[in-house]
Amino acid sequence: MTTAVATKKNAELSTDVLDDIFADGGEGSSFDSSELQIPFIRLAQQMSPQINKKDAQFIDGLSSGDMFNNLTNEIYAGGTALLVVPCYVVTKYREFIPRLDGGGFVQELQASDPDITRTTKNLNKDILPSGNELVKADEYYCLLLGEDGDYEMAVVDMKVSQMKVSRRWKSQISMNKAKNPKTGQMQTLPIYSTIWKLSTVDETNKRNETFSNYAVSKLGMVEDRSIYQAAKVFRASVAAGEAKAVSEDAATLSKTNKKDDIDGDDIPF
Repeated sequence: MTTAVATKKNAELSTDVLDDIFADGGEGSSFDSSELQIPFIRLAQQMSPQINKKDAQFIDGLSSGDMFNNLTNEIYAGGTALLVVPCYVVTKYREFIPRLDGGGFVQELQASDPDITRTTKNLNKDILPSGNELVKADEYYCLLLGEDGDYEMAVVDMKVSQMKVSRRWKSQISMNKAKNPKTGQMQTLPIYSTIWKLSTVDETNKRNETFSNYAVSKLGMVEDRSIYQAAKVFRASVAAGEAKAVSEDAATLSKTNKKDDIDGDDIPF
């Protein structure tokens, strides 16, 4: 089979081929959850390596202010909103060498590590007793909803300037209530019961520098029962430690540290 035939676009498959494909279902496509990588949805900034043509992480067509999938390199151009169902939220604490000292990811700290409570402020940065920087990030394990009613698993992580958005999102989730038709009482809803719109906005810091940030708004409750059940199962899988997402920071821990290990969006404001 030639490459031209294998990659021919807009070709319609014959009914016989479609019948064979769907008759075989997902044969050979099932893997243990420990073997799968859950992608991150990231927000590109001016210093992100993904928009640097000379960087190995370069994504052709990506611009500052665009969201992108770090596994498939799919670009969600500025102005494109994503619909997500958050299922699980975890806070990560990561230690980095300051950029002026060469930069680089050191390790991920446990939430119970006493050094986390011993940090001091240097401008907007949290400095550990070792002199390294502590970067706190909230990771939202979500179902990313497609236009065709399909969905995929993804992680939206928020850190540095994005943490204020995360705090608002957490607050809205905790206050998300509805009246139980059986009891007539207001009840707090499960985190995976609601669809949220994730979009981007431009913000300006005190130095009149413009950067991109997330904006989150509630759309409504999940109406498709299959999506609701999938979200519930995904939450249980993450809580049990079966489904995990490995950031580039942890994945490159054993490699040479680089100045861009904070994924290029370490915005100093």
